[in-house]
Amino acid sequence: MVDITPLRHCMEGAIPSPIATCAPDGTPNIAYLSQVQYVDASHIALTFQFFNKTRQNILQHPHAVVKVVDPHSGSSYRLHARYLRTETSGPLFEKMKAKLAGIASHTGMEGVFRLQGADVYEVGRVEAFVTAAKPVLPPNPAASLPILREASNRLNASCDLDDLFDTLLAILQQLYGIAHAMVLKLDEARQCLFTVASSGYAQAGIGSEIPLGHGVIGVAARERTPIRISHMTSEYMYGKAVRESAVALGMQLPLETAIPMPGLEQCRSQMAVPILAGSELYGVLYVESPQDLRFGYDDEDALQTLANQFGWMARGMACQAAVEPAAANPVSTAPVTALPEGSPVQVRYFAADHSVFLNDDYLIKGVAGAIFWKLVRCYCDEQRQQFSNRELRLMPDLGLPEISDNLEARLVLLQRRLVERQACVQMLKTGRGRFMLQVSQPLIPQPEC
Repeated sequence: MVDITPLRHCMEGAIPSPIATCAPDGTPNIAYLSQVQYVDASHIALTFQFFNKTRQNILQHPHAVVKVVDPHSGSSYRLHARYLRTETSGPLFEKMKAKLAGIASHTGMEGVFRLQGADVYEVGRVEAFVTAAKPVLPPNPAASLPILREASNRLNASCDLDDLFDTLLAILQQLYGIAHAMVLKLDEARQCLFTVASSGYAQAGIGSEIPLGHGVIGVAARERTPIRISHMTSEYMYGKAVRESAVALGMQLPLETAIPMPGLEQCRSQMAVPILAGSELYGVLYVESPQDLRFGYDDEDALQTLANQFGWMARGMACQAAVEPAAANPVSTAPVTALPEGSPVQVRYFAADHSVFLNDDYLIKGVAGAIFWKLVRCYCDEQRQQFSNRELRLMPDLGLPEISDNLEARLVLLQRRLVERQACVQMLKTGRGRFMLQVSQPLIPQPEC
């Protein structure tokens, strides 16, 4: 059986691939493909967009020859393939649909490039017909097993969820040279993903949201498959249009509570990788670059491996925290000895969606908003500063979700959002599963309808 894995880099779309077919009477036909997708060691998928001569030929005589070209050396290969089936839904179809949308946006053909199906072929033979001298390429860290091992060891040394997020972003930057990345957590109840951590952006965008199924991030989450686009595309530049997209999809987010999504103004390559723990979706790891063809199949393999380890570790940390016994030394409930001075800040809380404003500045909403409101009430009513994750988990009025959508992730989100906003309230770690509020101005709780 032929193995086409060494030719994956020839299927990035940098050089268009022609396909040759013939009618039952032997009449040949050649057409150019929008996309050749590597499926596995012996299968490829081709875009089915039009009911054209190629499609007619394949349905009557299921054999074709596809030419692919190495974009680095110019070496060319003929893939002798046999048509098997057409997929019109599922991960493979959605991955190719997202890539095609990127190509269409890049070429101004949004109204023409519409994927009708993903045609799956079995490759029976590979023929090299133009062999060029191999160029000297810089080493690719994504293809290095020692680097992957180092990355795995760093993840494994993380002490808590907050550290795990920082470690993953540091690995991408230091070991893989990926400067722009974000980690998004799934909100199962609201069917969206929210940004928990990011690196490389002027604004971190902590708390920004994307609906499930929207863009490469949302589709990668919904289909639980990596999606990679190597061409500049306006359709998937989240930072510019996420608010309008969310409203169009029925989320009806008020603008004052829509946190702008971080993103590059000139994104030319992007990849979204689902974070999984077995079949359970934890979230999405998203990376982007201003370079064309920045992320290849090796990068996809490496990041999916890291994302899977991250998913299991995050899941394990959530389960451990949920069953952790009470600490030997109880959290101090002693009142605050020195109250802050300065201009008072109104903490406005809206119960409908648990959104919180500091004066007129939006802070957070949802479960994280409910947690923050509870902390502020305890601070103001009881003059308490010290808290534990465990006591929050046991508070029935918070209505916390199950372990799969855990408290720890919401606390990390809240703590990072407070830092990003340079708020007058900060959450400081004081030990394992413990934290304190650091308040720099007087707070006035103000519940509103």
